[in-house]
Amino acid sequence: MDDRFGTFSDSVSSPANSAVAVTPHDSNALPFLPKALYVGTGGDITLRGKNDAADSIWKNVPSGALLPIRATHIRAAGTTASDILALD
Repeated sequence: MDDRFGTFSDSVSSPANSAVAVTPHDSNALPFLPKALYVGTGGDITLRGKNDAADSIWKNVPSGALLPIRATHIRAAGTTASDILALD
């Protein structure tokens, strides 16, 4: 496939190259540090940001939302949203 942007550098503001399903877990970290999160089915999300010392709760995230946060963890406790994708 011809990638006309293949010679451009990849950055956090570049479009994602892959999307990986997230299974919330109370202790396991995400397998990689994503550029953003996509929420398929809305609800609350308890997560830990890359530079945060504590978790934060994102309330009432709507279905189809794109969250511009680099999360290290998505916790099962407190997360009611589902169909979450980590974008890389």
